[in-house]
Amino acid sequence: MTSQIGTSSLRRRGYPKGRDVAPVALAALRGLLGDERLTPSLQQRDLLIEHLHAIQEAHGYLALVELRALAAYMNLPMAAVYETATFYAHFDVVHDHQAPPPDTTIRVCDSLSCQLAGAQALHSALAARVDPECVRVVRAPCMGRCDTAPVAEVGHHHVLYATADGVEAVVDTGHFHPEAILWQRLDAYQQAGGYQLLASVRSGKVSVDTLLQALEASGLRGLGGAGFPTFKKWQAVRQAAGPRYCVINADEGEPGTFKDRYHLERAPHQFLEGALVSAWAIEAEKLYIYLRDEYPGLHRVLHEAIAELEQAGLVAPGFIIMRRGAGAYICGEESALIESLEGKPGKPRHRPPYVAQQGLFGRPTLVNNVETVYWIAPIWHKGAEWFAGHGRNGRLGLRSFSVSGRVKKPGVYLAPAGITLRELIEEYAGGMAEGHSLAAYLPGGASGGILPASKADLPLDFDTLQAHGCFIGSAAIIVLSEQDNLQAVATNLLAFFADESCGQCTPCRVGTEKMLSLLERPQWDVQALTRLAQVMQDASICGLGQAAPNPVLGLLKDFRPALAQQQIIVSDTAEGGAL
Repeated sequence: MTSQIGTSSLRRRGYPKGRDVAPVALAALRGLLGDERLTPSLQQRDLLIEHLHAIQEAHGYLALVELRALAAYMNLPMAAVYETATFYAHFDVVHDHQAPPPDTTIRVCDSLSCQLAGAQALHSALAARVDPECVRVVRAPCMGRCDTAPVAEVGHHHVLYATADGVEAVVDTGHFHPEAILWQRLDAYQQAGGYQLLASVRSGKVSVDTLLQALEASGLRGLGGAGFPTFKKWQAVRQAAGPRYCVINADEGEPGTFKDRYHLERAPHQFLEGALVSAWAIEAEKLYIYLRDEYPGLHRVLHEAIAELEQAGLVAPGFIIMRRGAGAYICGEESALIESLEGKPGKPRHRPPYVAQQGLFGRPTLVNNVETVYWIAPIWHKGAEWFAGHGRNGRLGLRSFSVSGRVKKPGVYLAPAGITLRELIEEYAGGMAEGHSLAAYLPGGASGGILPASKADLPLDFDTLQAHGCFIGSAAIIVLSEQDNLQAVATNLLAFFADESCGQCTPCRVGTEKMLSLLERPQWDVQALTRLAQVMQDASICGLGQAAPNPVLGLLKDFRPALAQQQIIVSDTAEGGAL
């Protein structure tokens, strides 16, 4: 006689484990995304995040019934879909019997630049004035608009220099679409000489070796943070057996950074030409652009610019593939970005192998930053000497500095590499803001460390700040004055890292939370903080955990008198210092 267990197992054989898929939900999903039975390519794993975006935008959230339908639609385990959806901050997963979020969401940026401009007060004012049944007010990390702080986002519409009245007015009007962007169209770019380099490399007039020599002579380096020489990265990928892919990292999530957005909004075709030349140089099968979700207006601009190229016959349809992030700072790390492009949680990979040998879909992959490829065409047309000749203090090239904080004119400034902070403020940013005097600055955003005013004459470039415990990174300059609370600065930065840690490795996941709790105390235990910092730097998988202690170590090194004036006791022998 067959046992009850055996009968049950036989009945379920051939059916997926887990809860049944609602036929209505699956039918609705096919209406939204297309019928996967007719178009099997819709089931590709790398489309998962795009499908999640489509559902989120259609309904305002992700119900579990829809995630189950998506798992069946893509022939993926429900666990894989759920893990990816819950990893990213911009997806609202609603469990069974949970109430969905209100129809309207106001995100208030709480990055350091916005905090200096009053974001905390703005958040409190909005939370007190709105009806929580209709509108929710949440904190959000840097939105890449630090020059117009404080910033709030209503739906997909960014409110610059935001006030409670201004945000409420946007809510009342219901205008939640991205702001309009005026950008250089294809015709205008071509009239100015655009795409001549692309035509020359494709026709054979310019060889790969010739272009590599020009890039080497110019001194162009990766301008997303790492600063690796561009020509060497191209060579490394070319040496690996094909097929190969080219990926552009447009996920500038570093607090204080907004230079890539600035260039993309004004000259997307100059960027696209550089990206296409990069793809040509490594003989890429496809060119992927990974754009942060906080730039919805640019998402439309780039889609239109790519359509112009396809219509003009300058690029084959489907060669350039746009993908969106979903609110994860960690995806700025190149291997985490690759994971996200493949439709997975953006968790950094262990290295080696490096992405140049084993990247997207396991193939050799070139990953370049937006600003890096933005300079390729001008360097070729104007000459490597033109680009290299702009440096100061023995440095080479031009840099786009994102400047925010206590200056009169925050913004993106194109300045010589190696310029000092003092020169940058006086010559470009209009000097210090009224009533403020320079006390400190972050030379490379949240992860680049912090330096005192006494070190404002150091050259701002790669390889110049390491001796001081800092690095230039993406050139995100945040300027602080004597009126700023250093403990509030430190806790803001560590809260950001703790929130953005992917959680994959213990030193980062636990270390950032522990360091934040130590900084919130009125007495800072130097021994505990430095031991914890050492563990995080030595054992974290990627740069997030390794760089998170940098601002804290900088404060302990150079700011003890200032901390004492702000009633923070810094003790080398504090009690209770055990981790």
